[in-house]
Amino acid sequence: MTLRERVRALVEANGFERFIITIIVINAIGLGLETSPTVMDAAGSVVSWLDKIALTIFVIELALKLFAYRLAFFKNGWNIFDLAIVSAALMPAGEQFSVLRALRILRALRLVSVVPSMRKVIVGLFRAIPSIGTVIVMLLLLFYISAVMATKLFGQAFPEWFGNLGASLYSLFQIMTLESWSMGIVRPVMEEFPYAWAFFVPFILLTSFIVLNLFIGVIVNAMAEATGEEAHSEREEILHQLQGLREDVAALRREQAAQHGD
Repeated sequence: MTLRERVRALVEANGFERFIITIIVINAIGLGLETSPTVMDAAGSVVSWLDKIALTIFVIELALKLFAYRLAFFKNGWNIFDLAIVSAALMPAGEQFSVLRALRILRALRLVSVVPSMRKVIVGLFRAIPSIGTVIVMLLLLFYISAVMATKLFGQAFPEWFGNLGASLYSLFQIMTLESWSMGIVRPVMEEFPYAWAFFVPFILLTSFIVLNLFIGVIVNAMAEATGEEAHSEREEILHQLQGLREDVAALRREQAAQHGD
């Protein structure tokens, strides 16, 4: 086995993957502790050294993967994601890079690329984007129609909430999220317009309980499809390996038969 094959076997080993996951979790906890003045006063140097050690391990991991996969490294989107996250952490720590320093916590997102179950969720989300776009257009159309109606119906009496299209859109968004929608907006409006419930109740039913649930349905369906395709790929790979084993066994049998014939 060549050195490159050994390195590849190392980075693909389950133990190495679990080690990287542990480092990511510890690093994320350390970055959270940096926000506490009390902790930094008591053990700031230890937290800083742990951060540097974690970053060094991440750099070594990427270097090993680059050596093992070479140009194939860049064909995997998750590898590029890891490279971007770690590269941002290597930026200088000056005042002009304070935003990048704050973005170091994004290293915790590397769990998404390392843990297979999390990768499935992200793949499902990306697969659902086209269908989600359709649902978003439907929701925006419903919001626009409702905002125009609310502005015309309640704008003069309640200019703070429905005085213009922008205010109506924001108020309807608050109502959709069910945050103080009844006592905060709808009941005061109903004191002036007793039949206002005929507008708000259907709006809530359409947005909160129908349209938004379409998001969940679309995402779950896309995740199920992604999981099914991955399982199919794994089965195909297993069948390919079994076919190779059969061919090897058949070759050995032919070789033994030839030896016995001699």
